[in-house]
Amino acid sequence: MDFELTPAQLDLKQQARTLADTVFAERAAGFDEREEYPWENVKDLVRAGFMGMTIPKEYGGADRSLIDVILVIEEIARACGITGRIVVEGNVGAVGALKAYGTEAQKRRYFPWVLEGEKPAIAITEAAAGSAATDMDTRVEETASGFRLSGSKRWITGAGTSRLYLVYTRFGDTPGAPGIGGLWLERDMPGFRIGPRELMMGLRGIPEGQLHFEGVDVPRGSVLVGPGDGFKKLMRAYNGQRLGAATVALGIAQGAYELAQRYLTDRKQFGKPIAQFQGLRWKLADMAVKLDAARLLIHRAAVRAGHGFPDAFEAAKAKTCAAEIAQQVTSEALQIHGALGYSRQAPLERMVRDARMFAIGGGTLEMMRNLIADHLLPSRVDWRG
Repeated sequence: MDFELTPAQLDLKQQARTLADTVFAERAAGFDEREEYPWENVKDLVRAGFMGMTIPKEYGGADRSLIDVILVIEEIARACGITGRIVVEGNVGAVGALKAYGTEAQKRRYFPWVLEGEKPAIAITEAAAGSAATDMDTRVEETASGFRLSGSKRWITGAGTSRLYLVYTRFGDTPGAPGIGGLWLERDMPGFRIGPRELMMGLRGIPEGQLHFEGVDVPRGSVLVGPGDGFKKLMRAYNGQRLGAATVALGIAQGAYELAQRYLTDRKQFGKPIAQFQGLRWKLADMAVKLDAARLLIHRAAVRAGHGFPDAFEAAKAKTCAAEIAQQVTSEALQIHGALGYSRQAPLERMVRDARMFAIGGGTLEMMRNLIADHLLPSRVDWRG
């Protein structure tokens, strides 16, 4: 197994690091404080070619592999978690689903939006359907000209700022997963209303909000996948989103680690650098081990996926590991900084808040562990009792 990156990948990684360190790092606190979407950063991402990297060349993209995208996400998230999330959703998730399942008309319409900076939003969660996504009530009914969509969604990342939404919905009255498919909704469609914004603990530069569908007339051509095996297809594409989220968590943790490493060298107490105190040295060593463990899980899943979707089992392991170590590493980095870390003069308190989300969003750690256990145990074992 070769763990070395190619010269082209190293160059791509360095481009992303330079952009993050020279531009995004100094803006990150402002977007967090103002709870403002980082439109300036999006323009820079577009100029750098970091939006739509996975889009095929015939549609204007670079047709890059998943590992290439992962390398960019980590470097960007080191400096700004919300911008890292935009890179995720500008390359995988809904974009991956469009690439794999979209019609030619859908690709011709929406791929240019992504290349211009659009971050498509995925709309799954409802008030009564969180981890139990197949309990969703949002549904479409067939009409003479297409479909009519009714229902609502909650905790949707990019609600209001995104122009394009991949909505998971029930087709008719078929219960459970077989009744669910997905369709594209554009923000200005009549009957599509953006609801109140949720006030979040971290990652505050991207709105989390409600979507309301009040009899939205949807053309037949907007259906991405219909019922039957549609939900399985959508969740297969979501594995890319999940691995991207794991990488943002890793990037935030890596950024916190680098700050701690620098501070240990620069800060002096009792007449010597605090890097000479064994207890703090061990903290840094443990952080480095955890970061590498998460990175290796993420990279393995991405390399095996190639230009497709990562395996669900591997993505779940990577997300579980990265989400947990992100909380641990950011917290330890804050502790190393003492009062400075706890203050808003340093970015550590923001990193701690941002990292906390990844144990919940995109699949809670508890659901990830159930998914992992389902893979490890015989199918006759029912963990639900």
